[in-house]
Amino acid sequence: MSPLDIVRIPVLHDNYVWLVHDSDSKATMVVDPAVAEPVLEAAAARGWTITDIWNTHWHPDHTGGNAAIKEATGCTITGPAAEYERIPTLDVRVTGGDRVRLGAHVAEVWDVPAHTAGHIAYHFAADDAIFVGDTIFAMGCGRLFEGTAEQMFANMRRFDALGDATRVYCAHEYTLSNARFAVTVDPGNAALTERLAAVEAARAAGEPTVPTSIGAERATNPFLRAATAAELGRIRTLKDAA
Repeated sequence: MSPLDIVRIPVLHDNYVWLVHDSDSKATMVVDPAVAEPVLEAAAARGWTITDIWNTHWHPDHTGGNAAIKEATGCTITGPAAEYERIPTLDVRVTGGDRVRLGAHVAEVWDVPAHTAGHIAYHFAADDAIFVGDTIFAMGCGRLFEGTAEQMFANMRRFDALGDATRVYCAHEYTLSNARFAVTVDPGNAALTERLAAVEAARAAGEPTVPTSIGAERATNPFLRAATAAELGRIRTLKDAA
């Protein structure tokens, strides 16, 4: 089985859309297309035909390109069953424990509520990759718009059980602001201080900072490192006010 080809497409102000291709089956999937045109152009430039869209949650900056991409390609759109009323383009509804395929590559659907009530993630265990939407970011986590600190803490514990090498494909370039905040709540963390310097240099050069990895987050993400739901909630409140 050939490895997945995963392409980062920057759109809007700080969103990333992920274009994922299986060279064996020629299947091509898009994760959370905020808009259509850059995604269609990126696929066409590589000679890929988009066969699927996978949504993690209903927010428009993750679903806004659904209809136009479907119209252009006839692709199948998969997303969270709990949010189907807010994603009218959905063809396939999935929930935690379901499995979805891109060619021979299999992803398990995870329920990861908190940012939105029905938020899901897609974990390709054999590929050491997980597409997490707005649940976990490099040194951050999503705002608790429709859920609780207890739910987000449970999500973090599940991520923490993954191997260090697992690549984490989140949907926003929030790393610099997250890192600058993280050092204020974990000032004695040498790994975090070192990572902040690396991120500042990368962003100054116009370079992206994601995907990240579970190993990097285990060492530097204050939300993943929180010992209790109460601690996570306290840190989230501080971040919201920052």
